[in-house]
Amino acid sequence: MATLYVWSSSSSSSGNNNSNNSQVACAFTPSSIVRHRSSNSNVVLSSSSASSSGSGSGSNNLMAELYERKRRPKYIPGVIDDPDYVRIFDTTLRDGEQSPGATLTSDEKLEIAKMLAKLGVDIIEAGFPIASPDDFAGVKQIADIVGNDVYEEDDYVPVICGLSRANTKDIQCAWDAVKSAKRPRIHTFIATSSIHMETKLKKTPEEVTDIAVKAVTFAKSLGCDDIEFSPEDAGRSDPVFLYDILSKVIVAGATTLNIPDTTGWNMPWEFGDLLSKLRANVVGADKVIFSTHCQNDLGLATANSLSGARNGARQLECTINGIGERAGNASLEEIVMSLALKGNSQFDITGTGNLYTAVNPVYITPTSKMVVKYSGMMCQPHKAIVGANAFQHESGIHQDGMIKNKSTYEIMTPESIGLMRGDSQSGAGIVLGKHSGRNAVSTRLKELGYDLELDQFNALFARFKHVAERKKGGLEDDDLEALISDQASNQHQLWEVTGLQVTTGLTGIPTATVKMCGPDGMERYLASTGTGPVDAVYKAIDQIIGVSVNLEAYHMNAVTEGIEALASTRVTISPVVGGPNDSIGTDLQTGLVREHKFTGSGSDTDIVTSSARAYVSALNKLLNWTLRQKKLQSSTPTDNTNNEEAAKEQETEVTETQSEVMQVNP
Repeated sequence: MATLYVWSSSSSSSGNNNSNNSQVACAFTPSSIVRHRSSNSNVVLSSSSASSSGSGSGSNNLMAELYERKRRPKYIPGVIDDPDYVRIFDTTLRDGEQSPGATLTSDEKLEIAKMLAKLGVDIIEAGFPIASPDDFAGVKQIADIVGNDVYEEDDYVPVICGLSRANTKDIQCAWDAVKSAKRPRIHTFIATSSIHMETKLKKTPEEVTDIAVKAVTFAKSLGCDDIEFSPEDAGRSDPVFLYDILSKVIVAGATTLNIPDTTGWNMPWEFGDLLSKLRANVVGADKVIFSTHCQNDLGLATANSLSGARNGARQLECTINGIGERAGNASLEEIVMSLALKGNSQFDITGTGNLYTAVNPVYITPTSKMVVKYSGMMCQPHKAIVGANAFQHESGIHQDGMIKNKSTYEIMTPESIGLMRGDSQSGAGIVLGKHSGRNAVSTRLKELGYDLELDQFNALFARFKHVAERKKGGLEDDDLEALISDQASNQHQLWEVTGLQVTTGLTGIPTATVKMCGPDGMERYLASTGTGPVDAVYKAIDQIIGVSVNLEAYHMNAVTEGIEALASTRVTISPVVGGPNDSIGTDLQTGLVREHKFTGSGSDTDIVTSSARAYVSALNKLLNWTLRQKKLQSSTPTDNTNNEEAAKEQETEVTETQSEVMQVNP
């Protein structure tokens, strides 16, 4: 069973006699932390506060308890020993990336996959390998690295899954991409609703069933023993037809049956009833795991997923921040925290009524922020769990209640999801500024949930020092996280702004002089005019690099308050059609023409410099993507062996392609 900690009002040291207060569930937050918070407006994670409780274990033990990995049953395809355990299937890297404008690079996908493993998801759907050589290489890289990184504490390693249509070419490609993982899975699908079969597939139900059975049979013949089958648009399909096709794919070798509400059409009670009927009428239902995949077109994706779990689904498919096609997917953080808080009281139809997952929620916040900064898909402030306002209280009545007892308006602690805001000075009065050393910055980063590699930290620390020299009063947590996002967006730099000067005002023409260092190590200067200082800078950069792009979106925010606040800029660009970096291609899953878009972010105390850093970050992503496409197209896979060779070629370090980028953009 999952551990569930509670608010403990009766142990408050405030002197108020509230012994009759009911205990409110608080997911995965150590009770020792909760007890201190219930009577104090500050989060107690410091050694001094911990010692006051008489514990003697100190803040290190409290933090260790918070970061403990959760127990899970041994992974067996198609079987879960504990009837209450719910597997979490994350499809951020596949369905989530289908969000318009959410293009991810292979390196970004790998970093997200590593964080998902740290979060503890059971299955990572790494992509749609047949879509392009780049997609194949990205999935294979995740299978090679994340799919073989076993956690010694509990022998955990995530299942790495590749999506495929129900044909041999797709399935073979998916298998080649994921087979290197310790736990590989093939996920194949075909539409089963009347509207899809008649207008999209132009197939009869009998033909669709035959295709599905042959697809699963072929996947099993490859040596894959973990096969997931999805009847696309099951939420609008004839249940009787579903009974038949699902029964037959089980015989063929399917181990997981995923039931998608592809268009977000179902109400929670409808979807739950569908799961119940399928489990009762599909032959062999007791030999497989039932799964849900719910879209959010009516805002019911999470509710439908939970209804599915209540009616026997033991795998829930979801994405970080709920990103995905159209209105998005079921949100991982909402599902996980709902089960953490309510899994032992509201899911008594199946199992023993004590549903739980092995996801460690303390990594929810850093994972959410990583997906935001890499995908460019911002969370609305009031987004449940991870929105900026989720743990903010402005109403006077609410503030009064929070001061007296935090359980009045918070059903979970921000610490339980990795939001360590209450301890912003590391429990020791530390203010991060220009005199701060590496240890202080490193310690605060870890408290915020960021465990950086040495080279990443070195780059961030150099940037931190540069900004801290110019920002009075020190850097707050939001400033530090903005710098992390800035550095993450500037990995594998081909071009870098090394000098910048602008003139603007009510009279005269805005002019920018920009100096940049290119892949060949040479610096180039150029002056340009524009409608404003940022426009002039962007035009100068375009001319130096030799690109032709459209600026799709430009957003700037002050990270904190005040005239000296750090400015954070995010831009989205797309190459001009027919230009030197045209990125238009066909999405093989949907058959639609898809234009790749690239996002970049930058931060600085100077808004023009912040804007320039964001723009160059996006351009570097575009140029790196163009280089990979040129390399992969020069060895277009004609068979599965070449697919793997193309994947290896994509992993070549950027430094080896510096001369080529100059040829692409003279």
